[in-house]
Amino acid sequence: MSFTADRLLLFGATGDLAQRMLMPSLCALDADDLLNPDLRIVATARSELDDGSFRNFAREALEKYLPAERRGGMANFLNRLSYQQLDATTLDGFPDLARKLGSTDNGLAIFLSTAPSLFEPTIKGLQHAGLDGENVRMCLEKPLGTDLESSCEINDAVAQCFSEDRIFRIDHYLGKETVQNLLALRFANILFEPIWNSNYIEHVQVTVGETVGLEGRVAFYDDAGALRDMVQNHMLQLVALLAMEPPTSFDATAVRDEKVKVLRALREVASTETVTGQYRAGAIAGQAVPGYDEELGKESTTETFVAIKGHVDNWRWKGVPFYLRTGKRMPERVTEIVVQFRSVPHSIFAEMGATMQPNRLVIGIQPEENITLNLTAKVPGLGQDGIRLRSVPLNIAMPDAFVGQHRRIAYERLLLDLIEGDQTLFVRRDEVEAQWQWVDAIRDVWDKEEQAPKTYTAGTWGPSAAIALAERDGVSWHE
Repeated sequence: MSFTADRLLLFGATGDLAQRMLMPSLCALDADDLLNPDLRIVATARSELDDGSFRNFAREALEKYLPAERRGGMANFLNRLSYQQLDATTLDGFPDLARKLGSTDNGLAIFLSTAPSLFEPTIKGLQHAGLDGENVRMCLEKPLGTDLESSCEINDAVAQCFSEDRIFRIDHYLGKETVQNLLALRFANILFEPIWNSNYIEHVQVTVGETVGLEGRVAFYDDAGALRDMVQNHMLQLVALLAMEPPTSFDATAVRDEKVKVLRALREVASTETVTGQYRAGAIAGQAVPGYDEELGKESTTETFVAIKGHVDNWRWKGVPFYLRTGKRMPERVTEIVVQFRSVPHSIFAEMGATMQPNRLVIGIQPEENITLNLTAKVPGLGQDGIRLRSVPLNIAMPDAFVGQHRRIAYERLLLDLIEGDQTLFVRRDEVEAQWQWVDAIRDVWDKEEQAPKTYTAGTWGPSAAIALAERDGVSWHE
């Protein structure tokens, strides 16, 4: 819908996400004059706070998580904030919340960051208080279920009050600059699109490595595991952006139509095409860290690592493997995409003994945002042994390429789009369900084969079987 909301309602406003991401993002947007001057932000949670104490709470979060150079006008931002205590499990407090919000005639955007079990009662409370009208948008933070069935239940509950064009499902990876740059790289440069297919690309790798362990997410993570926590959402969204056909326009419907085609074309994965792992005690950056079972305090069959060899069964990608891997307690924190091109069909330098490396495109998403294209060039100099060749990188470091631009938090883009009503970088229901369908099939294979996670030492790149998964195809993981 094409209105800019002048009310933003934040559920779960005293939680970790609000402190680390939402408050800093909104304050940064305000400092850059990107928020409507009339925008009021109403926060709600179970904590017993008033407006003043919540503003102090928000100030502490900003001082902790937002760089000092981005806090300009923080006092102005804090004045936008007000607070209403609410227990979402009962309808009693929702009329008071509605009174706190005041008139929503000019549009209300709601950001729902609560446990999934509270989604349905919260929706009923909003409906009870009349906060579900045509000028109200609903933004949902993951997790959206634990499988296809539970995801459908959540989506059905939300759909009772909000039409699909008013539902904004967040995947914060889509707010990252380099992820958005995938679209620009592919569709704003004639160089890449003609060769973005199985004729020229040998394989694709997507790696999401985390150095952290459970980090206070014990209950959630042991129920979820790496496949549900990372592959089902973030990694499959990256695959969809990589593999999608050119949309007719940069429009929410056009872009998401093409993404869902990719997700529906994912081939079911065989048991020989997945590896699961669970970390044991080791060391990261010279510091000893405990194993998963030690952190959890009990034995568990939950995977903290997964590697998958996937395929997109369509004309463009026929025969091109997509190698996905993600895990906790990896040697480094990294999210990157590697597009490995094929070798030249005939080397005119072979008789000289010159070796050639195929071209490779590496797209770094975090911790550093950069794009590197490896090309083959002649080594300078003279010699009787002929021409010597070497692979050399062409680097585009995003902070260097765009001097003067802030490194933005991913939620900045997404919160601004929520307020303004642009769904392009949000996930549509059919995308979510296609993702769950593929992931559920993998879990069914694991259950059928009674596939238990293999152990790996913290500070390594997962079980040795993950290396073998790629190497039996003659592929090495990019590290």
